[in-house]
Amino acid sequence: MTIDPTAFERYRHIPNAKTTLPRLLLGTAIVILFWVATTVAVLFGGAYLFVIWQASSAPIEGGAVQNFMASPAGILAALASFAGIWLGLWVAMRWVHREPLMALIGTSRRVSRSGFLKGLAAVLITSLLSEILLYLLQPEIARGAIGLSSWLLFLIPIAALTLLQTSSEEVLFRGYLLRGLANRFKNPFIWALLPGLLFTSMHWSPSSSAAINACVLASIAAFALLLTLVVYVTGNLGAAFGAHLGNNLTGFLLISHQQSYNSFALFNAKPLEGAGWTTLDAVLIAAIGIVCSLLTILLLLHPRSPLKVEPDRP
Repeated sequence: MTIDPTAFERYRHIPNAKTTLPRLLLGTAIVILFWVATTVAVLFGGAYLFVIWQASSAPIEGGAVQNFMASPAGILAALASFAGIWLGLWVAMRWVHREPLMALIGTSRRVSRSGFLKGLAAVLITSLLSEILLYLLQPEIARGAIGLSSWLLFLIPIAALTLLQTSSEEVLFRGYLLRGLANRFKNPFIWALLPGLLFTSMHWSPSSSAAINACVLASIAAFALLLTLVVYVTGNLGAAFGAHLGNNLTGFLLISHQQSYNSFALFNAKPLEGAGWTTLDAVLIAAIGIVCSLLTILLLLHPRSPLKVEPDRP
């Protein structure tokens, strides 16, 4: 399996002369500022409304923000807060780099539909395999609290907000940062490793054990490698959008492995942040995640795969 860098070379050379390292740092700071401001506004505003609504029906125990975040409305608000990344990137691209926002999407400046669908399908296939292996490791799966009718009602809103969340992360880490750094540096340990490490570090959970955190970060790092590779091969974020969406939808809507994000899942597995996991369990969980990411890479990049992604064209 050979990887042709032509598409990525086109993608990394389209930025204009205003894509300098100082401007990239300034733009990143603007994105973070908008992200934090939007998160604070959405979460605290939502918590305030949540307190008013709850006060009329039942007494509130614990912090208002914590109670709100644990509710279904809190999960929806948390996903909506990622709109701040898109807003920040629009400001940074328009006023700092003097480029259209869509320049981050790919050489053609539009999302590859075929790449998106292939990335989504490949990850849904390997996610099914991952869930089977995780079930064999820990068969504690219970029916979620949400009813089927409610699940169907929230299906489209959750999918739309999950796409907002995953696409914002991709356009920041595999678009803005990766493209900008690759334009200034030839060494992939700079333009690929740095955004990948930042993306992976965001998934550290203070409520999980060190072993579980290590296994989760190893799995996320493998997934970040997958996303970087498909952008490298295609020069477009479409396949990365689809792959990331498929991964998160599985956890949000089908089988949740996180207690804080299980309100809309049909089934709940043993939460990773819970107690009772051994070091061997953590190693096996990491191995499952890494193997499934490697299988996804084969599905998307192998020349004989029906899901092989194609390079973006100007």
